Amino acid sequence: MANFTEGLIFISNFKELLNHILGAFFIIIVFSLGYAYLRPHRVHKKYPVSTLLLKVSYLFYLLVLLIIVYLAALKEGLDEVFMDIEFFAFLLVLFVPTIGVFARKLGHFRKKRENFYYFFTIINILSVVALILMYII
Repeated sequence: MANFTEGLIFISNFKELLNHILGAFFIIIVFSLGYAYLRPHRVHKKYPVSTLLLKVSYLFYLLVLLIIVYLAALKEGLDEVFMDIEFFAFLLVLFVPTIGVFARKLGHFRKKRENFYYFFTIINILSVVALILMYII
């Protein structure tokens, strides 16, 4: 009889367990894609420090973002965790660092590349702080 009730408990929690597994799988896939795109092991010869700072700070931002989205989705949903003006701020924090990483390859920023890298490193760090504060508060 104990095996039967244990099986029922597993079946009733299956949806929750599946959400946890799929969320973790999603984090691994998206982070792997970000790592493959940035290739942090390849550093620019002329600007090694700024390039490494940008890539590491973006990957850290991406990891924090994915974990917070995962936790918020499992907790109550993104619309309940980030309400009203916080949701607008969340959207800014979601897109601005990613736009910065994609824009680094544009020809317009080639002359000011090092300053651009440092600027977006600071943006990535501020985005991590903002995400953590918005999730906690």
